[in-house]
Amino acid sequence: HFITELDKQILLFINASNTPFLDMLMTSISNKYLWIPLYLLLLIVITIRFKKLTPFIILIVILAIVLADQGSVIFFKNIFHRLRPCHNDELKHLLHLVNGKCGGRFGFISSHAANTTALTTTVVLLFGKKHKWLISIFILYTILNCYSRIYLGVHYPSDIVAGAIYGIISGYVAIKLFTCLFRIKISPN
Repeated sequence: HFITELDKQILLFINASNTPFLDMLMTSISNKYLWIPLYLLLLIVITIRFKKLTPFIILIVILAIVLADQGSVIFFKNIFHRLRPCHNDELKHLLHLVNGKCGGRFGFISSHAANTTALTTTVVLLFGKKHKWLISIFILYTILNCYSRIYLGVHYPSDIVAGAIYGIISGYVAIKLFTCLFRIKISPN
């Protein structure tokens, strides 16, 4: 009960900090199309760093995101059926919903958190200590995405935390699975 109540209180606190500017900003941050330049930058860096292995690296990234995205629905949302806060009758009248948007019915775990964290995990594991600037950008990208989902009232903080943990696992599994199957050595250092 304590954790559930804390989850609601953190959600309501973050969601209540709304302003018209933050509404626009957080809606933009949650929009995957805003991040296309970042994805293109990653593609360029992967191509420069991994050269002939680029197609394999791209497949690893795709596998990580597919595992995170589909797994968050199949293994969590479709099983737990935890309503998003904006679909919860006890909470929805307390939430500020930007343009009345709520998303799908169930929110545990956050697919945004799982997907962005899976991508960031692959970036960290692929580049290690090299390209710290790129890793920093992807960590910021993940934090902003995760925060925006709480701000918008579409996820509880626990949805985000669980999604992030699942995303880390998905990124790690994708790299390990791919490198074992194809016997590829990826050295980040």
